[in-house]
Amino acid sequence: MSSEAIARVKDFLQTELLLSPAAIDIAFNRWEREQGPLPMILWRYGLVTIEQLALVFDWLDQQVGKDWRNA
Repeated sequence: MSSEAIARVKDFLQTELLLSPAAIDIAFNRWEREQGPLPMILWRYGLVTIEQLALVFDWLDQQVGKDWRNA
């Protein structure tokens, strides 16, 4: 995922889902280490609800494109 796409994802998480910057940092640090899908990392660590998880998947597909799944 490009740095521009990452910035857009972080902005979405903070403005739309109201995640704290600290929670976003935790998610991205785990994502870098585990190399798993970011939405699942957000959910696995209790940073989003199942409803929010669906919103993250939908938003990523619409805004970032399908390429995020391979990042």
